[in-house]
Amino acid sequence: MATWVPRTDGGRPEGRCCAHGDQYDPPPAAADGGHECMAAGQRWVHLLVCLTCGHLGCCDSSPGAHATSHYEESGHPVAKSAEPGEEWAWCYADEVYLRQR
Repeated sequence: MATWVPRTDGGRPEGRCCAHGDQYDPPPAAADGGHECMAAGQRWVHLLVCLTCGHLGCCDSSPGAHATSHYEESGHPVAKSAEPGEEWAWCYADEVYLRQR
C-alpha cells in the first residue's frame, strides 16, 4: 500500500497535514484518459488519476478541470499525476501536494 505525505514544498504553510495519504493502493488509470476533454472538443494540459477509483481527469490548468469536478462529485480526495516521470499527488480535501514515502 502506498503512503503519501505532504511535500515540504506542498504549497501551504509549514505544518499542513493530510489525513488521506495512507490509504491507497493506486488503481490502474482508466484507459480512456481525457475522454471528458475529447467529448467537449478541448485539449488537456496535464492528467491526474484518482487514487480511489482510477478516474483520469485533466488538471485545473486545463479548460475542463475534470479532476477537480470528479473530486467535487465523488468526494474522492487524492489524485496523482498521470504524467510519465512525475511522482506527486494532490489532496483536494486538505489542499496540499503529496509525495510518496
